[in-house]
Amino acid sequence: MCVYCFTEPSAETPVFVRKGEDVFLNVTIADVSTEDLVFWRFNKTVNLARFSPGIFVFDNYKERIEFLEKYSVKLKNLQEADSGVYTVLVSGDKEKQITGYKITVQDPVSPVKLSVDSVSNSSDWCNLTVSCRAQDSHINSTFRCDTHTHTCSQEGGERPQVTPSAADLHVYLSNGYIICNHSNQVSCTKDIKIIENVCPRHAGPESVSAGLSVCLLKTAVLSVGLIIMVAAVITVHLMEKLKKHK
Repeated sequence: MCVYCFTEPSAETPVFVRKGEDVFLNVTIADVSTEDLVFWRFNKTVNLARFSPGIFVFDNYKERIEFLEKYSVKLKNLQEADSGVYTVLVSGDKEKQITGYKITVQDPVSPVKLSVDSVSNSSDWCNLTVSCRAQDSHINSTFRCDTHTHTCSQEGGERPQVTPSAADLHVYLSNGYIICNHSNQVSCTKDIKIIENVCPRHAGPESVSAGLSVCLLKTAVLSVGLIIMVAAVITVHLMEKLKKHK
């Protein structure tokens, strides 16, 4: 027979929270004795709340904690100082950890700017160098597009970089676009350049396909319209003949 039954694993679950937002910390505990105390604790030493079986909130969290079902809580307006480990413990004859969350509070990432530094062309190829800039970091990358195959490649492959603020700065190719991406676990910003606009003669096959699709669609619409017009003329002609015959 178990004394403490719980649904969450005892290992600490990583949770990322955007600065200033709230977080829900869920836990389910069954068969708690009336003599046992249940604590929410921060970094193993700071008590947030105690259930015994009433609820007592410690001073530092009186305005920042909201109670949900059973022993689950909502922490409000998290700041960077709130990053750390939050655990639920049952204290009886022995103290037992039921579950834990490792919370990391992050600022949203800064905007990024993707700029084309240089372009060189020939009848066979187009080379361009770009800069991907965030508030605290930047990376450069070079792309080469082939006229005959309508394909582009990135020299050295994709270029990811970890910034001083622990975000990812990344520049890469995707479906005829150069994308500069700045992200962490709670936010993301992007800036995009269309390769066709920078190297007009080196548009990828997806651009050609798109152009053909538009042309085919226009042809189909015109054909249908012409058929409808011819059918309308024949119908009117037959109706007039029918009237004269009567």
